[in-house]
Amino acid sequence: MLCPKKVGTLPVANSDAVKRTNEIGMVIPVLESCDITGRDVTADTLLTQRALATYLVEHQAHYHFTVKGNQPTLEHDIAVQFENCGTPDFVEVTPADHGRIETRRIWCSTAVNTYLGFPHVGQTFRIERECVHKKTGKCSLEVALGITSRTPQEASPQRVLEVNRGHWAIESVHYIIDWNFDEDRGRARTGFGPENLTRLRRFAVGILKSFQKPAQSIPEMMRILCFRTRLVFDYLRMTKNSAPGDG
Repeated sequence: MLCPKKVGTLPVANSDAVKRTNEIGMVIPVLESCDITGRDVTADTLLTQRALATYLVEHQAHYHFTVKGNQPTLEHDIAVQFENCGTPDFVEVTPADHGRIETRRIWCSTAVNTYLGFPHVGQTFRIERECVHKKTGKCSLEVALGITSRTPQEASPQRVLEVNRGHWAIESVHYIIDWNFDEDRGRARTGFGPENLTRLRRFAVGILKSFQKPAQSIPEMMRILCFRTRLVFDYLRMTKNSAPGDG
């Protein structure tokens, strides 16, 4: 999906869905119908492909790709340069939303641009996401590697991190919808049916998120509402005696 202004995203669903739809072969034909000039197009690991990178740059767009095991040499070469990365180029700490504190650190480099053999590399990056759960004290650490066609002059570390966060914000919503509503296997194909169903599902997820409690998952909330229909009316404030904050 492409956003209106600066950042476009191409979120990848689960691998089974990708096999069914042959997403690698479909992505460029889909982009042909979009105005991508001047935009950042982000993609998950499956679409970290040289052909797509070349296409985007030749059409005056910029890519922002995550790199993992499907490109083992590329992943290794990027990882090696950040082995002794020292002080991060930018650090972001988010508020304790849903009972957790997240710290994101990013390092950017141009040291191996020409060595990578990937078209139009502007810089590589490493992102660490550290999450501390306030209630349990449990700490988790995730590391992501990536490449972008934007040079350091075009995108600061803060901007690269912002683009990365934008991608995963949309990816996470897509994952929730596909996992809980099985959207990728939906049978609606004609007219405005697919678009309208997607809007309804996103509306439902938005409502659930707005009332989500710490450590409570979306699937758990859906199961509760399935057996306690009254709570649906309270969530949506559909009756005069709906109880604010119930559920």
